[in-house]
Amino acid sequence: MQELLIHQGIPVSLGLGAVGLVTALLLIRSVLSADAGNPAMREIAAAIQAGAKAYLSRQLIAVGSIAAVLFVVVGFLRDWTTAGGFVVGAVCSLIAGFIGMLVAVRANVRTAQAAALGTHPALKIAFNGGAVTGLLVVGLGLLSVGCFYLGVLKMTGSEKMAIDSLIGLALGASLVSVFARLGGGIYTKAADVGADLVGKVEQRLQEDDPRNPATVADNVGDNVGDCAGMAADVFETYAVSLIGGVLVGHLTHGGMASLVFPFVICGVSIIGAVLGVLYVNLVKQSATMALLGGVAISGLVTAVLMLPVTHAMFPTPVDFGGKTADFTALYGCVLAGIVLTFATVWITNYYTSTSYGPVRRIAHASETGHGTNVIAGISVGHHATALPVLFICAAIWGCHEWAGLYGIAVAVVSMLSLSGIIISLDAFGPITDNAGGIAVMSGLTDDVRQVTDELDAVGNTMKAVTKGYAIASAGLAAMVLFGSYVEELKAHLPGQIFHFELTDPKIMIGLFIGGMLPFLFTAYAMDAVSTTAGAVVNEVRRQLKLKPGILTGKDKPDYHQCVDIVTKAALQQMILPALLPLIFVVAVAAIPGLGKEALGGMLVGTIVTGLFVGLVMTSAGGAWDNAKKHIENGHHGGKGSDSHMASITGDTVGDPYKDTAGPAVNPMIKVVNILAILIIPILFK
Repeated sequence: MQELLIHQGIPVSLGLGAVGLVTALLLIRSVLSADAGNPAMREIAAAIQAGAKAYLSRQLIAVGSIAAVLFVVVGFLRDWTTAGGFVVGAVCSLIAGFIGMLVAVRANVRTAQAAALGTHPALKIAFNGGAVTGLLVVGLGLLSVGCFYLGVLKMTGSEKMAIDSLIGLALGASLVSVFARLGGGIYTKAADVGADLVGKVEQRLQEDDPRNPATVADNVGDNVGDCAGMAADVFETYAVSLIGGVLVGHLTHGGMASLVFPFVICGVSIIGAVLGVLYVNLVKQSATMALLGGVAISGLVTAVLMLPVTHAMFPTPVDFGGKTADFTALYGCVLAGIVLTFATVWITNYYTSTSYGPVRRIAHASETGHGTNVIAGISVGHHATALPVLFICAAIWGCHEWAGLYGIAVAVVSMLSLSGIIISLDAFGPITDNAGGIAVMSGLTDDVRQVTDELDAVGNTMKAVTKGYAIASAGLAAMVLFGSYVEELKAHLPGQIFHFELTDPKIMIGLFIGGMLPFLFTAYAMDAVSTTAGAVVNEVRRQLKLKPGILTGKDKPDYHQCVDIVTKAALQQMILPALLPLIFVVAVAAIPGLGKEALGGMLVGTIVTGLFVGLVMTSAGGAWDNAKKHIENGHHGGKGSDSHMASITGDTVGDPYKDTAGPAVNPMIKVVNILAILIIPILFK
């Protein structure tokens, strides 16, 4: 049985990846067959579709130009097989984001129409639209990594070359992810903040009011940021985690079973993801319970199926670089990844849901003003770091005791293998948000808007949950990549002894530089949102001053101008922060006297501070957003009250926190670590 799984494990896993893609195609057909509403709804939806497609097309040109240069650099300095992997990773990351977004901008109007029939019909369409992205990410991720690995192995006959070339694929996926996250995040939050500051605060217009010239740009932004950006982000994390597991299995000499095992985990989990999607469609519960129930089903199915599979693949203990582990230890690592996923989802849900104390404390603090709202939100974000980090520490400790670095890698792969259902929750958020906007702009009845508002509040929490999941998994994955960096150094420079000791000034210099990088990176991202939002504010004010009839409904706003402003600004301002990780890694590695020790310290510094910065920003932002929703539902004075105005200020601060800077830290951490591994044979002789 072991031999069969070793030889057929990867092909079977790829077959399950294909099942995920076929299921995604069936869901696309289901979503598109639903009623798209009346002509007014279709017109608004078409404007959102056109804006999103135009932005992503221009982003493709900008990112493609940079990727082409890096392809040549990697090819000349490393090898062309690795450069080919770079192209595969970059292209697949773009495809995952683009297709997911195309479905989301068609599911939104159908969700709004279904809301007239009730909560469950609208929930099904919105979730299925999001599930397309989730299943596309895992199916495409598994197939791209597995097919490229097998292809290079067949062409070269070298297992080492096939594994080394996967580093290029990881870098391509990560780099595109940084651009997608930053560009989409700048776009969506600049439009959102600009629309809120003039529309809600100055003119007292409601959310998505058609008289607000920035409304269409805001709705477009939801898709290019939270659909396309998130899909590229998690595709990258998924692929990098799978590659990290294969790389560690190779470096720790665990045998062929250790190389195949990560593929098998990802393949089996697709079965769980498909059943989780089916559960959400069939069971009639509250939106939150249905969605979290889907996650539970997916995780439990994966856990049950992996027990006999793990036993069959590791019937006898295996030595992983000095750490001997049997199948119970490895299965424990699989369970650790699943438990960590559940823990992260539960913790983030607690800190960002309107049902619990943290969000309600922020809403209550809004009664005493804008400043107390902001202070309370920052406090919640800081509190939200403790439990996830403690769970991550426990997972690292336990898995290392059981199976060394390979055990941690297995936990990471297990955690990311649940991406199919988790990302379905994230893409659900912008679809319901857009559905609410279309309902308002097309003049649908209040009961429809009540359904979309209810689903939108759940969507806000789900988006925060998935961002917490993404950054927690990134921290764990980066730990594996750092271990791979050390092992790769040992393999490349045999005979040399490496001591990463805190008493070494080179290590401390690297730690400080790495610790600084997430702060500098997020500072540029926040600056970009602030500058672009200011331009949107000025444009909205200009239109309202030039055509006062916009507010009375006599004149129609020029939505295109705001769309054009945020499109150009997002593309221009995403480049510098996205390239910062590359600049710092190469600089630290190349500076005489620093070298590999300082670079190792830099990796650790980036992981530690990046994890905390990401958790603070995503949790605080989600809590601020739902505190505003809580007040809008009639608490603490309701809409239009002073408390509501204070909550809008907090949400304005939280928007770039949770949707621009915070999530982009996730791929940035991994770009730093992957690039460090990639340049070892280039700079260290």
